[in-house]
Amino acid sequence: MFAALEIFDLEAGESQTLLETDRHIEAPNWAGDALIVNAEGRLYRVPLDAPGLKLIDTGLHDGLNNDHGLSPDGKWLAISDSSEAGASCIYTLPAGGGVPERITMQTPSWWHGWSPNGERLAYTCRRDGVFGIATIPEAGGDETVLIAGGGHYDGPDYTPDGRHIWFNSDRGGQMNLWRMGPGGEDPEEMTGGDSVDWFPHPSPDGEHVLYLAYPSGTEGHPFGREVELRLMPASGGAPKTLCAFFGGQGSINVPSWSPDARRFAYVRYARP
Repeated sequence: MFAALEIFDLEAGESQTLLETDRHIEAPNWAGDALIVNAEGRLYRVPLDAPGLKLIDTGLHDGLNNDHGLSPDGKWLAISDSSEAGASCIYTLPAGGGVPERITMQTPSWWHGWSPNGERLAYTCRRDGVFGIATIPEAGGDETVLIAGGGHYDGPDYTPDGRHIWFNSDRGGQMNLWRMGPGGEDPEEMTGGDSVDWFPHPSPDGEHVLYLAYPSGTEGHPFGREVELRLMPASGGAPKTLCAFFGGQGSINVPSWSPDARRFAYVRYARP
C-alpha cells in the first residue's frame, strides 16, 4: 500500500479506511455517494459502496494537479490543469465528465473554492511573481485579485454563509490561517501557534474549520511529513487535534467535508 483514502467520523472520533492503493492518490472531494480524487494527472471517482478508482473523463486534459472540486449544486467540477497552457489553469466540466471549458486566461491559477451561491470561483494565483487570492465569475471573465503581496497566499475556501473566505498565508511572518470578507476586506489572522498551518476548510454547517498542521519550521507544504488534522471553532479559538499521520501535500488540499458536516475525507500515506 502506498496511499489510504480515509473517512473521519466526528461523532465516533475515528477514521475508517475506504480504499488502499499502490497509486499516488490525492485531495478527496465528497461527491454524494462517492469521493473524487486525483492520481497521476487524472481524476477518479471512488464509490462509497464499492471502493475502486473509476476514471472521470476530462478529455485531452491529463495534467491535472490536486486542486479540484464540485460546485454547490453538484453539477460541475472545477479542475486545475497544465496540459494546454503549460502552467496551471482553471477549467470547469460536467461532474460526470466531459470536455473542460477554460475559465482563467491568466496563469498560474490553482482552484480552491466555490462561492455558496455558485457564482464565483476562488483560487490562488501568481501574477508578475507575486502570490495572491483571486476570484472570477463561474463562467469566466475578469478576475479580481482580493489580496496579494510579499510571501505566500493559498487555500481560499468560502464559509457556507459567504461572509468570509478563509486562506493560509505567511503575511504575518509564519504560515497561519486567515480569513477576510468576500471582497478581500478586513483580513484577520486566525491561528498563531507553533505549527505551520495550511488549507482551511469551513464545515458545511458553519460551526468548524478543518485544517492541516505541519511541525514548526516546515517550509512550504511538502509531501511525506508527520502532520495533524485539526478542528477549530469557526469564530476562532483553540483547535483540537483529530488525528496524526504521515502525509502532507495531497492529504486535504481541497474541500472534503460530507454535506451533513459529520464526516470528512483525507489521504494518508505509508511511511517509507
